[in-house]
Amino acid sequence: MHTIERSAPSTTFALWQRLAARPLGKLLFSVASWVRVPYFGTILPTVVRMRPGEAEVRAPKWWGVHNHLGTFHAIAMCNLAEYAMGMLAEATVPATHRWIPRHMNVDYLAKAKTGLRAVAAVTPLPVFGPDAVDLPVPVLIYDSTGRVVVQAIITIKVSPRD
Repeated sequence: MHTIERSAPSTTFALWQRLAARPLGKLLFSVASWVRVPYFGTILPTVVRMRPGEAEVRAPKWWGVHNHLGTFHAIAMCNLAEYAMGMLAEATVPATHRWIPRHMNVDYLAKAKTGLRAVAAVTPLPVFGPDAVDLPVPVLIYDSTGRVVVQAIITIKVSPRD
């Protein structure tokens, strides 16, 4: 990755910065994200924290995410991991660049019997230049007891906008 100065944040991250500290702002931001990408609405995620290099999101356990065992469905957990990664990417990738997922590696470590918290984090903070790069984004998903139930690495391609 080449070193360049950070440009303006993405419109998504700018919206988060305007809404997050306001009453119900995090919920409003989260619902707006479901409208923009309706599939994410199936897991009812809420953004808790979003900043360059890190994002934390939560999703409740409700019947819409159940599998035949009554636990959080594996694909719903993948959806939550991708949502967390996307919030990290929106906060980290400047408006001069775009990103798209290329690869996802997921390890299911335990049954998820509760609501979940997903944390995506990248350190050190990347700086993007004129060349496309692949950026691996680790995501850990925790149950309400703090146990890691899923670990994922989602690789995104980051490239300059045309």
